[in-house]
Amino acid sequence: MPYFVYQIMPPRQLMHLQTCDNYQEARTLVRQRRQLEIDAKVEYRLIFAHQPGEAEKLLSAPRDERVIGED
Repeated sequence: MPYFVYQIMPPRQLMHLQTCDNYQEARTLVRQRRQLEIDAKVEYRLIFAHQPGEAEKLLSAPRDERVIGED
């Protein structure tokens, strides 16, 4: 399965930038884009999925808050 690199702009607008076959290449691309970005509202993410549609669905889904420790 390939790695998809996306630019995410408010309000959750996804723009596919590149598809990479290996993790190292995708990670390097995302890190370079993050360093060059001036606008703090723009995010760069990579996702592992079968198809671009599945990747966009995973990135668009709301994430649950992380629970650290016990109450």
